[in-house]
Amino acid sequence: MNLPKAHSKIALGYFLIAALLGLVLRLFYVLKIPITFKFFVHTHSHIALLGWVYVALTTLIYKLYLEKLLLHKKYKYIFGFTQLTLVGMLFSFPFQGYALFSIIFSTSFLIASYWFFLFFRKRISTEDKKLDSYKCIVTALWYMVISSIGPWALGGIMSTLGATSIWYRLAIYFYLHFQYNGWMVLALIGVLFYILERKQIYISQNIFKKFFWFFNIGIILSFFLSTLFTNPSIYIYFVGGLGGTIQLLGFGFLIQFLIKQKKEVQIVFSKLQLQLLKTIILFLLIKMALQLLTSLPYFANLAVTIMDFTIGYLHWTFLGVVTISLFLFFDYFKLMQLSKKAYYIYLLGFGITEGLIFYKGFIIWQKLPLFNGYFNVLAVGSICIVLSLLLLFIKAFRTTEKE
Repeated sequence: MNLPKAHSKIALGYFLIAALLGLVLRLFYVLKIPITFKFFVHTHSHIALLGWVYVALTTLIYKLYLEKLLLHKKYKYIFGFTQLTLVGMLFSFPFQGYALFSIIFSTSFLIASYWFFLFFRKRISTEDKKLDSYKCIVTALWYMVISSIGPWALGGIMSTLGATSIWYRLAIYFYLHFQYNGWMVLALIGVLFYILERKQIYISQNIFKKFFWFFNIGIILSFFLSTLFTNPSIYIYFVGGLGGTIQLLGFGFLIQFLIKQKKEVQIVFSKLQLQLLKTIILFLLIKMALQLLTSLPYFANLAVTIMDFTIGYLHWTFLGVVTISLFLFFDYFKLMQLSKKAYYIYLLGFGITEGLIFYKGFIIWQKLPLFNGYFNVLAVGSICIVLSLLLLFIKAFRTTEKE
C-alpha cells in the first residue's frame, strides 16, 4: 500500500469538509441556517488548518524523508492517533464550541504533533541532516511546536483573565503567526529545496545562509505586528516593521536564486506546475507586502478595527500561498493528479471570495453601502471552491482504481 498517497486523499478529504463548512457559513447569511455560527467557525478553522494543511505537510515530510526507511507500521500509530483527534474535533466543535470534549481532542492533537516531531527527529538520516531542505523543514517543525504555546496558554488565561483579556487574543495570534509564517511557509520552502536538491540544483551556501537567517529573524520579529491591537509603544511598530522588512529581504534571496537557476527549474516542473510556482511566489510577495503595510499605525488600526481585512489576509495566505503550494507538491510527487479544470475553478472561487472579503473591508472603511446580493455572490465563490475540491477528490479515487 502506498501510504503517502492514501494519506494525501485523507488530507484532501479534510479540505473538502472544511470547504463545505465554509460554504455553510456563507449560506448562513442567505438562508438563515439553524446553527451556532461561532461553533461552525471553530470547526471550519480547525479542520482546515489541522486536517488539511497539517496532514498534507506531514504526509509530504514522511514521503520525502521517512518512507525509504520502511517505518510504515510505527508511523501508522502516530497517523491513527492524529486522525482520532481530528475526527473528535469535527464532531465536537459544531455542537459545543470550546468545551470539554473539543478541548480534550484539540489538546490531544498537540500531543500527536509532538509525537510526529520526535519521530521525525529520531529517525532522520545523518546524510539528510546536511541538506538545506532539512534545515528548513526541521526549523519549520520547531515553529509548529513553539506555536503550540498559544493554545496551552489559553486555558490559564480563560480561567484567570477571561476571554475578553488582550492576553487571550495575543495567545491566538501567537499561535496563528508561527503556524502560518513559520511552520507552513518554511516547510513548503523546504519541500521546494528538496525537489531542487534531488535534481542537483543547489543554492550556494552564502545565499542560503542569508535567506535562512533573514527569513527566520523576520518571522520572529514580525510577530510584534500581531500585537499592535494593544496600542503599544511606537518602538513595537518599528520592531514589527523591521521584522517584515527583513523577512521580505530574505525571500528576495530565494527569488534571486530561482531566477538565476531559471532554465534548470523549468526542466524540473511541468508547465502547469511552473504556473503554480509563479502564482505562489506572487501571492507570497503580496502577503509579505500586506504584512509590512500593517507596521504603519494607520493601516495597523484598519487591520484591527475591520476584521474583513484580517480575514482576507489569513485566507490569502491559507487558500492562496499554502494550498496552491500543496497542490503543486502533491501533483509533483504524484500523490494527486491536478487537472487544469479543477485548478482554474479553484482559482475562480478564490478570486471571488478574496475580492469580496477585501471589498467589504473597503466598504466599511469608506462607509459606503454594500451592494445587494453580496452574500449570494460570496456563496457562489465558496461553491466554486467546493466544486473544484470535489473534482480533485473524485479524480484521486478514480486514479487509484485504474492503478
